[in-house]
Amino acid sequence: MRLLNRSAGRLSRHRRGPIAGLMVLLVGLLLTGGLYAAFSPAQADSATAADEELIQEGRELFLVGCAFCHGQNGEGVLTQGGSQYGPALTDVGAAAVDFQVGTGRMPMAQPGSQAPRKEVVYSDAEIEALAAFVDSLGTGPAIPDEELYSTEGMDEDELEELVVRGGQIFLANCTACHNFEGSGGAMPRGGYAPKIRGVDSKHIYEAMLTGPQSMDTFSDGNIPPEDKKAVIAYLNTLDEQPGYGGFSFGSLGPVSEGITAWLIGLGVPVAFAIWIAAHTTRSSKKKDEAQA
Repeated sequence: MRLLNRSAGRLSRHRRGPIAGLMVLLVGLLLTGGLYAAFSPAQADSATAADEELIQEGRELFLVGCAFCHGQNGEGVLTQGGSQYGPALTDVGAAAVDFQVGTGRMPMAQPGSQAPRKEVVYSDAEIEALAAFVDSLGTGPAIPDEELYSTEGMDEDELEELVVRGGQIFLANCTACHNFEGSGGAMPRGGYAPKIRGVDSKHIYEAMLTGPQSMDTFSDGNIPPEDKKAVIAYLNTLDEQPGYGGFSFGSLGPVSEGITAWLIGLGVPVAFAIWIAAHTTRSSKKKDEAQA
């Protein structure tokens, strides 16, 4: 009986010791890991296989349509003169590919200072595969989720407040290049800021995130996601605003308005004055001839 009591006492002391706590924790971790390994590997392997298949599909498309300018592994291609024929894509991310290919800017017909927007060549599935392959080459921003740029389901007052804030942000950061109404404008060295009215909200978000061509990169540290969403909300309302000033002349601002003022406002009176002077001269000549 005494031996049993002594054994129980030893066990009780061991259970209260620090080693016992570590053993219990170790057993718990082993059980948790075992249960996770029993149920999750199939799903993980399935997701990995799907990703690898998508990346491989994207690589095949890349080799056919993109490798000539960007290299077989996205390392970029240099000309004989040392200039960049096609930039490296190792760290541009999936968002840059989705923007460039999704707006038809890529593939380009020939290298140039800036790629114009044109008809999209690839399907949505092919664009997804290309983005997955380029994303696997390095680090870079991912394709944004719809909730980051969509304003669907928002309260009317909340949306109005968002639009006002977006207009202020656009005025401070974007009008110097894209014009006060998003109609675009000329840039140095052959570049230009494209018209951004009527552009898909996702592509506007991706452009701010990746900074294509001459555009600056507005990362989430520069303009937070909620402010990007506000800018998009503002741009989506531009086509709905009436032209209170009359003819908008393409909404290109004072340049087009000034040219119109010179050609019409001053040109017509000058032309009329010249016509009157010429008519008076002819009348004087006829009168002098009649008197003679």
